Amino acid sequence: MTVALSGCGNGSDHVTLELVAADYDLAGGQSSKTYWAGLTAAFEAENPGIDVEVRIESWNDVDRKVAEMVEAGEAPDIAQIGAYADYAAADKLYSADQLLSIPVQSNFLGPLTEAGEQKRTQYGLPFVASTRLLFYNKELFAEAGVEEEPKTWADLEEAARKLKSGTDAAYPFALPLGPEEAQAETMMWLLSGGDGYTDPVGSYAIDSQRNIDTFTWLKEHLVEEGLTGPVAPGRLNRKDAFAAFTRGEVGMLNGHPSLLQAAEKKGIEVGTVALPGRDGEAKASMGVADWIMGFKENGHRKEIGTFLDFVFADENVLEFADQNDLLPVTVSASEAMETDPAHKDLKAFLQELPGSVLPPVGKTSWAAVSESIKKNIGKAVEPGGSPASVLGRIAREADAAEAAE
Repeated sequence: MTVALSGCGNGSDHVTLELVAADYDLAGGQSSKTYWAGLTAAFEAENPGIDVEVRIESWNDVDRKVAEMVEAGEAPDIAQIGAYADYAAADKLYSADQLLSIPVQSNFLGPLTEAGEQKRTQYGLPFVASTRLLFYNKELFAEAGVEEEPKTWADLEEAARKLKSGTDAAYPFALPLGPEEAQAETMMWLLSGGDGYTDPVGSYAIDSQRNIDTFTWLKEHLVEEGLTGPVAPGRLNRKDAFAAFTRGEVGMLNGHPSLLQAAEKKGIEVGTVALPGRDGEAKASMGVADWIMGFKENGHRKEIGTFLDFVFADENVLEFADQNDLLPVTVSASEAMETDPAHKDLKAFLQELPGSVLPPVGKTSWAAVSESIKKNIGKAVEPGGSPASVLGRIAREADAAEAAE
């Protein structure tokens, strides 16, 4: 737990902040620990009255462990985790304007600020971000005779047919609707069909006619035509689809920046293009963010704010994004990355992020709705499955979850 100690020598208060952060190292590396160690050492040198103790937890455990700490009345001062909405709704968090200086608060990219809001007040501070593009294997495209990047659903279907008939690609188009991250794959397709999870006023609209039409198209034009590979979409997880892409077994899929680096390390020549829509480019790309937040429990508002202002300095934002193949969350850091030749491969992702749409993470109901999507959406494209029925069921569960907020 965070403690306040008497400072040595001058009698002033000395504060130790506790930070619980997620581990972004996929293969047991030390980069997350190294990042936070370097950042906190630099911060403490500039702010001798504040120490920061960092505890790194795996992504499998970090949200649960922070929830247990909060439940036990031992909330950390700061948590860098996957969701903030429940804590904001329970009045456990400081708002952004209680913590951050105006220049820092106003520097977040617009979609990320909006996604961090609950009832028009920002509590979730975006820590790192990502967006999605359509990835394709350039070698397989050349082998199949696909000369143009897909810009519409019809283009994508035609390319998938050529990949199936003209190459040995196991997955002409990989469609991971398995439980690992089906809510993300689903959202990408709903956006490309012109809608999304919510309507313009923020209410769930999961079974809108456009969304039903989107999954009907997927079922009839890709899945039933045998263009999505040997594993049923409802049993294909993102991790497995990405691994297959790095092995050269996938012609196309929706991917994020980390996959770009992983595929190129395996010698895959990757092409990327904005997600195709029904008649042209998708309405918007899907954005994703992880969050950092300050808890009220220990009363260290000023010290937390001082530390978070430091965290969001451009050099710190860029360092973390760079080492994890992710995108910075601030306008100034994004502009710096976009003009840096070392990051030319990320330029298309950076260009998509300011206009992206994020999942409705500000809703406390979103966790339950996301689980329902993961559990059920694959059934919409199964043989005999009904997109209207499956989306209708998810929509009813979403409405019930929202009513219980």
